[in-house]
Amino acid sequence: MNYDFNVIVVGGGHAGCEAALAAARMGFNTALITMDPDTIAQMSCNPAIGGLAKGQLVREIDALGGEMAKVTDATGIQFRMLNTKKGPAVRSPRAQADKHLYKEEMRRRLETQENLFILRDTAESLLMDRNKVAGVGGGSGVEYRAEAVIITTGTFLRGVMHTGKTITVGGRAGEPSAENLSGSLRAVGLELGRLKTGTPPRLNAGGIPFEELASQHGDERPQPFSFSTAEIRRPQVPCYITYTNPKTHKIIKDNLDRSPLYTGQIKAIGPRYCPSIEDKVVRFADKDAHQVFLEPEGLDSQEIYCNGISTSLPCDVQEELAHSIRGLERAEIVRYGYAVEYDFVPPTQIKANLETKCVEGLFLAGQINGTSGYEEAAAQGIMAGINAVLKLQGRPPFILDRSEAYIGVLIDDLVTKGTLEPYRMFTSRAEYRLILRQDNADRRLMKYGHQFGLISRPQWNRLEEKESLINWTRAYLKENLCRGESLEKILRRPEIDFNHVMELDLGHKLKKKELPQDVKEQVEIEVKYEGYIQRQLAQVEKFKKMETLGLPSWLNYSKIPELTNEARQKLNQIRPTSLGQASRISGISPADISVLLIYLKGKADRSRSPA
Repeated sequence: MNYDFNVIVVGGGHAGCEAALAAARMGFNTALITMDPDTIAQMSCNPAIGGLAKGQLVREIDALGGEMAKVTDATGIQFRMLNTKKGPAVRSPRAQADKHLYKEEMRRRLETQENLFILRDTAESLLMDRNKVAGVGGGSGVEYRAEAVIITTGTFLRGVMHTGKTITVGGRAGEPSAENLSGSLRAVGLELGRLKTGTPPRLNAGGIPFEELASQHGDERPQPFSFSTAEIRRPQVPCYITYTNPKTHKIIKDNLDRSPLYTGQIKAIGPRYCPSIEDKVVRFADKDAHQVFLEPEGLDSQEIYCNGISTSLPCDVQEELAHSIRGLERAEIVRYGYAVEYDFVPPTQIKANLETKCVEGLFLAGQINGTSGYEEAAAQGIMAGINAVLKLQGRPPFILDRSEAYIGVLIDDLVTKGTLEPYRMFTSRAEYRLILRQDNADRRLMKYGHQFGLISRPQWNRLEEKESLINWTRAYLKENLCRGESLEKILRRPEIDFNHVMELDLGHKLKKKELPQDVKEQVEIEVKYEGYIQRQLAQVEKFKKMETLGLPSWLNYSKIPELTNEARQKLNQIRPTSLGQASRISGISPADISVLLIYLKGKADRSRSPA
C-alpha cells in the first residue's frame, strides 16, 4: 500500500508536534507517524516547560505561531518568572505542567488540525529518489511518500535503557525503540553517534510529609507563556524542596561499582549541565548536600518527580538513597530512574534550515540533532516544519540569525560548532541577550509567523495596537515635563518605575490611556536600558556585515594554501554560508578569517578586471 503526502513527520514528541502543526497550517497535507499516538507530547522527564533561556525559546515559538506556550497556559499548575531580581535580559518564565493534561491537550490540537493525519506505525527506512528523499517505509509494510521528510525521533533511535546491570531495549520506559531507521540514515551518507540522558525515580505523594519541607510557590499573579493568553485560571500548586546528605552520598559511593556509568556499561556521553546524582557526588565531592525539588506531575496524580537525583543505579540502591533523604524516609517509589542511550546525527551535517546536506528534502529536528530539552526540540520542530514547506514551494529558507532570536543561536551553534554532548540552551550562549528578551519575542518574531500564515489576523492586530501604544507613550514621555525634567529622564532613575511616572504626569493622559501592563513594561525597559540597547544594536550591525559576506557553496578550501590544515578540514566539512559563520567554527582563527577575506577580495577583483 502507498500513501501520498506533501510532508511526513516521524515522531510525536515536542519537535514532531510543532513541525507537523506548522506544515499543516501552511496548507500542506502532512502525516505524523508515531509508534503510539497515546504518547504524543509525552513529558518523558520533568513535568515543566521553560526555565532559564528555555523560557525565551518557548515565547519565540509562540511568536512564530507554535503551540507549546498555549498548551502550557492551558495545563500549567505553577508559573514562576525566574531571575526577577536581575536585569530583564536574563529573566525567564517557567511553569510546572500537569503532564497528563499537557499531552491530552496537545494531541487534541493535532487531531483537530486540518491537513494533518496521525498514523500509527514505525518508520523503518527512508525511501529515496537518487539524492532526494521520497518518503518513509513503515514497519507495517506501507510506503508513505512525500517530497519532504522531517525526522524527530527523540531518544528512540536504537534506544537502550539502563538500571544497574539490567539493560532493556527501548526509547522510554515501557516503550520499544526504533531499531532499523539508523541503518537507513547511515546508508544515505549520514554519520551517527551515541548520547545518553537519564531520569530520576518517581514517588507516591502519599508517603511524604510535605508540611515538614520547605515549599516553593508560584507567582501570585501568574504570567502566561503565550502572547495570546489573557490570564491563567487553572488552580496552582506548590513544589517542595529537600536535600541529599552525607548518608545519601555514602550510599552512592559504596555502590559506584554497580552504576552503569562507572562500570563501562554506558559508553555514550551524558548532559554536562544536568548530571546524574552519581556524577554530582563524584564530581563535587566537597559538597555535603545537593538540592532536590519535589515536583507534582499533575492535579489528579499522586506521582512526584524528584528533580535532582537522576540515576541509573540498581533498584535496591535507589530505594536506599531515596529513603536516606529528609522527608522521603517512608516514600514509595512508583517508577525507578534509568539512563537511556540513543543514536543521534552530529549536527554539522545539517544546514541552517535543518535540511541534511547529503539528502535533499530530509530535515532533522530535536534530540536527533544532539540537543536536550523539550523547548530546544520544539524550537527546531517549528523551524523544520516551516522550512520543509518553503522547500516544496521553491521559496528561500527561513533562517533566524543570532541577533534575532535564541532559536537562531541554538541552530547556529548546532550547525556551526556541532556538539559532543547533549546541548542545552543558556542565556550566556546569546551574545545579544539584552535585545533577545522573553518579554519582546512577539515584537521580534511575530512578523514572520504572520508572513507564513501561522499568526492569525486578530493576533497580528493586537501586536500592531501594542506597537502603536508603545510609540505614543515613548513620544509622550519625551515631550512632557515634571519640575523642568522630561518624564522620560525621570523614568531613567533606578528608584523610579512606570507607576511613579504616571503619578507625576500632570496631564494625566497616561492614566486616561489605560495602558496594558505589557506596554508599560516595554516602555520602562527601553527607557532605562536605552544606552545599553543602542550599544548592542551597534554590535549587531557589525555582526550583520560579517554575515552578508557570503561564501560560495562550491568553494574548495583545500586549494587555499594560506589556510591552516585544521581550517581547510573544518571549512570543507561544515561549508559555512558566510564569513561570520566561518568565524564561529571551532578551530578557525582570526588569521584564517583574514586569509578568506583576502581570497574573496582577490576573486572579486579578478572578476571585475577586463578580459
